[in-house]
Amino acid sequence: MDRLLRSIKLEINEKIYKKDPQSSELGKKIIEHGILLIHELGFEDFTFKKLGIQIGSNESSIYRYFENKHKLLLYLTSWYWGWLEYQLVFSTNSIQDKNLKLKKAIEVITREIEEDSSFSYINEVILNKIIINEYSKSYLTKEVDKENKEGYFTIYKRLADRLSEMIKLVNPEYSFPTSLASTILEGSLHQYFLRDHFTSLTECKESNSVTLYFTELVFNSLNIKNNG
Repeated sequence: MDRLLRSIKLEINEKIYKKDPQSSELGKKIIEHGILLIHELGFEDFTFKKLGIQIGSNESSIYRYFENKHKLLLYLTSWYWGWLEYQLVFSTNSIQDKNLKLKKAIEVITREIEEDSSFSYINEVILNKIIINEYSKSYLTKEVDKENKEGYFTIYKRLADRLSEMIKLVNPEYSFPTSLASTILEGSLHQYFLRDHFTSLTECKESNSVTLYFTELVFNSLNIKNNG
């Protein structure tokens, strides 16, 4: 899978950026250090001016790639969901048993992230922490409906659709496959947030406990016995 991923370029909606950051070394530098700086400062205190100082470039050069920091956050979240989608597809493609396929999909989506050497300029572990803490800020805006129509959240919704289809295969009679799929995606982020900040509100404290929780939740909801 690692070899295949090295040859893949994750395609992001062109309306999110002004110039594709994957097309140049400066663009990749903006992404690499943007991730590190957002994680260090938080999205509210992050600015292109601070990023420019960090990478030794003019602030104006960053604006040639992104209109504003909101668009940068949209790009990073889109990239993350696209990367997770590839992980999901490659990890489940050869599994024929529909229950095992869904179980593997839940594991891929909810497990703790490890750094992927296929993309040297992106630290997926730190990007995952940004998704946990900042993802909702990409869509909790007045512009969300307009941006949704522009297709900014297509990758995320496509990932949810893939998961929903797997749920339908396990139990075609289940009435809420899309709701359950989005609950897994959003809920797993929330459980990791609780684990890091409000530990008294979750039992998911061990390394694989989020995966175990959602596996049990999903299979109980579908009235399917989980055989380990």
